[in-house]
Amino acid sequence: MGILDVVASAKTVTIPEHYKTMSVADMENRVREIKEKFGERLFLPCHHYQKDEVVQFADATGDSLQLAQLAEKNKKAEYIVFCGVHFMAETADILTDDEQVVILPDMRAGCSMADMADIDQTERAWKVMNERFGDTVLPLTYVNSTAAIKAFCGRNGGATVTSSNAKEMIEWAITQKERLLFLPDQHLGRNTAFDLGVPLEQMAVWDPIEERFEYDGDLEDIKVILWKGHCSVHENFTVENIETLRKTNPDMNIIVHPECSHEVVQASDYNGSTKYIIDTITQAPAGSKWAIGTEMNLVKRIIDQHPDKEIVSLNPHMCPCLTMNRIDLPHLLWALESIVNNESLNTIKVDAKTAQEAVLALDRMLQRA
Repeated sequence: MGILDVVASAKTVTIPEHYKTMSVADMENRVREIKEKFGERLFLPCHHYQKDEVVQFADATGDSLQLAQLAEKNKKAEYIVFCGVHFMAETADILTDDEQVVILPDMRAGCSMADMADIDQTERAWKVMNERFGDTVLPLTYVNSTAAIKAFCGRNGGATVTSSNAKEMIEWAITQKERLLFLPDQHLGRNTAFDLGVPLEQMAVWDPIEERFEYDGDLEDIKVILWKGHCSVHENFTVENIETLRKTNPDMNIIVHPECSHEVVQASDYNGSTKYIIDTITQAPAGSKWAIGTEMNLVKRIIDQHPDKEIVSLNPHMCPCLTMNRIDLPHLLWALESIVNNESLNTIKVDAKTAQEAVLALDRMLQRA
């Protein structure tokens, strides 16, 4: 079930009007009061792409899996208010104890990439692939996917991957089966497999809408099947952005996330996960110049944290991730006050069977991390 299904099937609850008229100072003071009141009973993880108005209250910042793992270890927290998107809160619920409550401040905070692979599409595709290739395909899914897709990979012998360990996981997968199905981001799968020596000619794209392979050669030659999904943020970085920068500022290093297109990754100087980007900039010498191809909230934060370096966004017209930005200070306060008032608001709960199968996929990854 994707975030659109969740929102459609859930009781419609909109944020009360008075949160929209409160002053920033009053909201910030109230958030601090609630955090102090609950202490260790409350854990507030924030993804790197969140707004500064929310990140300022974070108990931890990081990528989606890292934050879910921190929530898992935090046994004292009764409430986990996850400032990210729906699939991240799902993973936190999967990994935490049943008694712990995971809350997403705004249920509209979804992920377009995750929703590009729903479970019905995936099951239909899997049937076609098994009929065509037999038992020769192993599924891997990026953690940026729904709990149902993680569970699908778990029950079919596959695993999850992150952008940090995608190389290790694809190396493992191709020792297990002759072919690999990579969901839901075609770019991370293509870029990683290519780096491992798989030629583009042995990669096909599965179109879940048309229910067909996008491939010109003999299907028997396919080694990697890429789901036709993408990140709407990272796909907006272009080769033209790079060419313009090379002309106007040739001394600038270009570093991008592997969710960018293959052409952009190949034209850049460096590519890697969010952590890789942060670490690379942090370790770079003062005075160095960097153009970063990733989400704008994070780029702005990196710029603020490194005034000794010249840093810009690779795409000067880039907007922040729209779904991540749905979680703002008013929604954060609303979620926290719902806890104070003992209301059941925007809780994320994954059913036991889905959670059990998703854990299989997560554990296969963690065993090799």
